[in-house]
Amino acid sequence: MSGATIIDGKAFAARLREKIGRQVAALRQKHGIQPGLAVVLVGEDAASQVYVRSKGKATVEAGMESFEFRLPPDTAQAALLAKVAELNADPAVHGILVQLPLPAQIDEAAVIDAIDPAKDVDGFHVVNSGLLTVGGQGLVPCTPLGCLMMLEDHLGDLSGKRVLVLGRSNIVGKPMALLLLSRHCTVTIAHSRTRDLAAECRRADILVAAVGRPQMVRGDWIKPGATVIDVGINRIPAPERGAGKTRLVGDVNFDEAVRVAGAITPVPGGVGPMTIAVLLKNTLTAACRAAGVAEPEIGGRE
Repeated sequence: MSGATIIDGKAFAARLREKIGRQVAALRQKHGIQPGLAVVLVGEDAASQVYVRSKGKATVEAGMESFEFRLPPDTAQAALLAKVAELNADPAVHGILVQLPLPAQIDEAAVIDAIDPAKDVDGFHVVNSGLLTVGGQGLVPCTPLGCLMMLEDHLGDLSGKRVLVLGRSNIVGKPMALLLLSRHCTVTIAHSRTRDLAAECRRADILVAAVGRPQMVRGDWIKPGATVIDVGINRIPAPERGAGKTRLVGDVNFDEAVRVAGAITPVPGGVGPMTIAVLLKNTLTAACRAAGVAEPEIGGRE
């Protein structure tokens, strides 16, 4: 095993949540404002229920108001849009998150479009996407912003670094590339149709893997000493743990990559814990902007 540094997202996220908690307390004391996060869950998806519970717990622990709405799986799109409109109009709610995926009868894009961009703490609204593109002041998707904060914490100034973002989703790949461009990196976006993908990866000082294919990135795809951020969360069979057992792995073959990389995030315990911490950061940001008060500096640079 080489000396690759393991970037501990769980510890970083814990420190970030502590800072947010202190800023929330200060905001309440100075301005009488308590940030509020509303989470809407439609249906009974088991993974979504776990995420919603985790988000609610973290929200309360940070001193924020947590509003949780659980709607049945047969909820009509019109009913969900009415709930979103109600939350848009509620001054106690600063952030709105509709848990994805949604049942088949509901158009996800229509629901995201209905959320007030100023309360869109997921950063998925087309207005926030546009603001990120032109360098404006919007709310940024949580996972890529968490990745950027970890990169800046580990590497400092990212200016001039050659980066490969593997994946082109609206949730991670595209916003990740834009955030890195804003830090003066030289950014390449690669995907399933990229020719000689391994060679593209080997050129990168920083590799961000967000493609959703378990252990796709092999150790010999990585430039020696590169920093690897593995966004993937994939469940694969683990017969060594017993019949029917599974384990979580990333998009990078960790055992191979850790021998080559200079630093790497593990799965689990890397990027995952940052997503909820940045969700809280975005909620605090939204509350400050709604009240017209200065936003606190909390880790990384936005």
